[in-house]
Amino acid sequence: MRSNSSATQVALDELIALAALAHGTSLARSRRSTALRSGGNASRWRGRGVDFRESRIYQPGDEIRHMDWRVTARSGKPHTKLFEEEREQGLLLAMDLNPGMRFGTRVRFKSVQAARAAALLAWMATAAGDRVGALGFGGGVNGEVKPAGGRRGALHVLRALRDWDAAADGSIQAPLSRALARVRRLLLPGMRLVLLSDGFSTDADVAQLLPQIAGRHEISLVLLRDALELAAPPPGRYALHLGATRRILDFSDAGVRGAWTERFAASRERLLGLCAKLGIRVIELDGDADLRRALAPLLARNRHSKVVT
Repeated sequence: MRSNSSATQVALDELIALAALAHGTSLARSRRSTALRSGGNASRWRGRGVDFRESRIYQPGDEIRHMDWRVTARSGKPHTKLFEEEREQGLLLAMDLNPGMRFGTRVRFKSVQAARAAALLAWMATAAGDRVGALGFGGGVNGEVKPAGGRRGALHVLRALRDWDAAADGSIQAPLSRALARVRRLLLPGMRLVLLSDGFSTDADVAQLLPQIAGRHEISLVLLRDALELAAPPPGRYALHLGATRRILDFSDAGVRGAWTERFAASRERLLGLCAKLGIRVIELDGDADLRRALAPLLARNRHSKVVT
């Protein structure tokens, strides 16, 4: 890993410079649900809206208070009203700042790479005219940036990413479910969620909260990982440091090497299994990965490009 601080700490100037990578791209929408792809366009819905759009034949489940009695009387067939709601295009970035993110053996910490990915996504969102907000959780951080548009909106997010990284306490762990409960308050109709995490904070309550959000919003997961989590190091004795604590791990023992990878895999698989079940798009991101290439499944060349899935 590089010895300079930008490998272990989030640098604002680096996040700002990523604006150049966002040129000519926007966030691609998933094909999983046509309802969630409406974005900033007018969408039909049953309920109170901004403007009346049209009437159609009544269908089981339509609310009786939205019956169009005038058309019903004229046609002799029950009709219900459809309204038009402006659904705001926007992006919410949920950043995991738990202790496990402050680790990396390839170029940079997972926390730094996550912030870089979030910054690139923020620049693309604002360049496309979308609003962008952020939420930080874990490491004692409970920060929020309300969605805003334009360069100023992106800069607010970038400064928060820098400040949250500096403030995160490497000894405080927070469950993902607590963050998802906060996410539900910030997500407005039509907004998308990108969760940036290594998955190690996934707890049992996530299985209840994540489907509730996925039923209303498009979600993508950027799963941070490190090579040392995927495979144990070569046999030998290694010193690990966590704050003032120093431990020696003996990887000459095959059992230790097997348990090492199994524990990391189990932590990831809980979240990956939920994402697969809910149709949530997952991008696995290494610390040394090229951001533009790694995030390609989330990108479209412009607002009218074919969606990449």
